[in-house]
Amino acid sequence: MTSFTYRKRLTIEWGQCDPAGIVFNSRFFEMFDASTWQMLEAALGVRPHELASTFGIMGIPLVDVRANFIKAVKFGDIIDMTSRVSEFRHSSFDVEHRVSVDGELAVEGGETRVWASRSKDDPEKIGGTAIPGEVIAKFGGS
Repeated sequence: MTSFTYRKRLTIEWGQCDPAGIVFNSRFFEMFDASTWQMLEAALGVRPHELASTFGIMGIPLVDVRANFIKAVKFGDIIDMTSRVSEFRHSSFDVEHRVSVDGELAVEGGETRVWASRSKDDPEKIGGTAIPGEVIAKFGGS
């Protein structure tokens, strides 16, 4: 469990919606991804395209994503989105996302990502590597 929470407010645009004016479900996964990268930048002070060189990794690939759609989100709605790392493990971490409209939870979702690097023995192989303590500390974890 970490204490750092990233928050942002967005207005739903027509291009995010189906013909009925309701946000197309897959758009939430795009919002989750964008929010994760923005959260990492805010917590670590490193721009997303600099994470690899700063931490000696090849990236943080997404290995699982999920969502629970509770209430329809519509064209013109102003949403409040919060994202936080809910758990760090040795080489992976979970991100929790919550989308609210007028203070009411509309969508909750999550991602699992891996702190990944190339194998020293075979650069064609990619695998998880230990998440540095300094990274975990920036999120308020231990």
